[in-house]
Amino acid sequence: METEAAAMPAEDGAPESNLVFLGPRDSLVGKLNVQGALKVAGTAEGELQAAGDVSIEDTATVNAIVQGKDIAVRGTVTGDVTARRLLLAGKGSINGNVRTGRLTIEDGAMLNGNVSMTGSRKG
Repeated sequence: METEAAAMPAEDGAPESNLVFLGPRDSLVGKLNVQGALKVAGTAEGELQAAGDVSIEDTATVNAIVQGKDIAVRGTVTGDVTARRLLLAGKGSINGNVRTGRLTIEDGAMLNGNVSMTGSRKG
């Protein structure tokens, strides 16, 4: 399944990236590669890759490898996650290995797996 959306120019003239949304009743099995942002509120299985940000909503169940720029997980992810920044919030959970430059885990969230911190740390 390939999804394409036209990029609209922003006020500063730079193109905005597209947003792909999987709603609460939507499901995906396979590989999804998005040249923008991805928001998942339904179920996904396989591999999710986004050039932009990824949001796994509290209604989402994801059994997949997840890659993106900045990733926020409020739902359930089973699989490895790679991000520049990762936020594990609410009752979100990750069962898998994490590779990230910055990691924030809020009270109530859960991470089961190995964490590998990457990139430079600037104060």
